[in-house]
Amino acid sequence: MEAVLLQYEVEQFYYHESALLDAHQYEDWVRLFTEDAHYFMPLRRTVTRRQLHLEFTQPGEMAYFDENKEYLEIRAQKFATGTSWAEDPPSRTRHLITNVRIGERSGDEMQVHSNFMLYRTRLKDSLDQWVGRRKDTLRRTPTGLAIAKRYIFLDQTVLQSANLSSFF
Repeated sequence: MEAVLLQYEVEQFYYHESALLDAHQYEDWVRLFTEDAHYFMPLRRTVTRRQLHLEFTQPGEMAYFDENKEYLEIRAQKFATGTSWAEDPPSRTRHLITNVRIGERSGDEMQVHSNFMLYRTRLKDSLDQWVGRRKDTLRRTPTGLAIAKRYIFLDQTVLQSANLSSFF
């Protein structure tokens, strides 16, 4: 029964997170992260089977995002000012989260794997979709679950979008 309740809690946390992002409540979204959070989206390369261990760049190498909570806060605050050309007018997004799987647990932290699709439309005819998986470390805090680490792995190797201003 405990596993079922934990699964429900984690899924509800992700649904709440998605709703915040789709409602452009970015500053509230950033509050879901721990102070020592790491938000990382590596580049993906097309490699042979023998080189699959090289498919994604590592922290410290080139990445789409390699940020801490402070940088996420700065990005969120910039969106709120209306001075971010990539998000004014704001994108219309839909964050879909599926296949939530709780992995290893240790103390107040747990590894959580999920799949996502982020749909974004902007202006009259700009449409972007990103599909992939996430590997999160969620930490139980006095106020509830929080994201201590998020690694975002896109299925795409080439991004067709004009910018990458969305949060995943």
